[in-house]
Amino acid sequence: MKYSVVIPAYNEEAVLQLSYNRLKSVMDTLGDYELIFVNDGSRDATLDILRQIAAKDSSVKVLSFSRNFGHQEAVSAGMAKCRGQAVVIIDCDLQDPPELIPDMVKMWRDGADIVYGRRIRRKGETVFKKLTAWVYYRLLKALGGQYIPANTGDFRLIDRKVCDALNAMPERNRFLRGLAAWSGFKAVPIDYVRDERAAGVTKYSMKKMLKLAGDGITSFSNKPLKFPLAFGIGLSLASFVYFVLSVVFVCAGSWPYPHILFALLFGLISCLFITIGIFGLYLGRIYDEAKARPLYIIAEQINVEEL
Repeated sequence: MKYSVVIPAYNEEAVLQLSYNRLKSVMDTLGDYELIFVNDGSRDATLDILRQIAAKDSSVKVLSFSRNFGHQEAVSAGMAKCRGQAVVIIDCDLQDPPELIPDMVKMWRDGADIVYGRRIRRKGETVFKKLTAWVYYRLLKALGGQYIPANTGDFRLIDRKVCDALNAMPERNRFLRGLAAWSGFKAVPIDYVRDERAAGVTKYSMKKMLKLAGDGITSFSNKPLKFPLAFGIGLSLASFVYFVLSVVFVCAGSWPYPHILFALLFGLISCLFITIGIFGLYLGRIYDEAKARPLYIIAEQINVEEL
């Protein structure tokens, strides 16, 4: 098997057939391939459509989860089952153009282990979405994820050895674009304009985006753990200066003594809650890892050969 394409899908009945048609049209020009659709617990007709497509095309493999486990888990399942020497990861909403895959393959043949899509422009996205993406990648870089390229998603081609390396990583809260960058394999970008969705609406809620953003930060940086110490030292110095000034002005009768104590007390309590919250993020990750539950449960497989 030369090429594998991993396509996660969650409630994508409106765009699924079109996505398959465009992917097949592209991959037919490249040779031996498989299309691995991962149904992430869809509640619409996604699985029924995939069954129909797979019944007519043996190159289409279908993995169907028992429930919605998440985008990164769906991609991980496809990577675990794929057999290609080159593996392409692409969403089925067609915001990332399948027609770019032959160019990615060429760069792979020229020696790249990872070819990642870099968005130079985003069509149809709100100013808020663009702004938060811009802020997030720069925050991630400042916190220690400097090797994770900005303006990228999971749209990429990876070599077999990269796929095997990622499959061997035991993380439960997976941030695949970060893991791929961390692996250190030769990576090159391919620039493109990200399109609007071909049909349907996004299934990536604000809650899911925040979780993915949090996974990206806590997976690749421990600097937030150091913030409370630096903040505490600074606050202690400021509190000492403020205490000295308070004594002087209270003795002079200029400041109401009780109000100063209340403000100081509330400031310290706020600092305590911020510190506990940051520790909670990391303890939550330790808890998830300690449970060692499977990333996903596959309820149905179609056209899939066991490795």
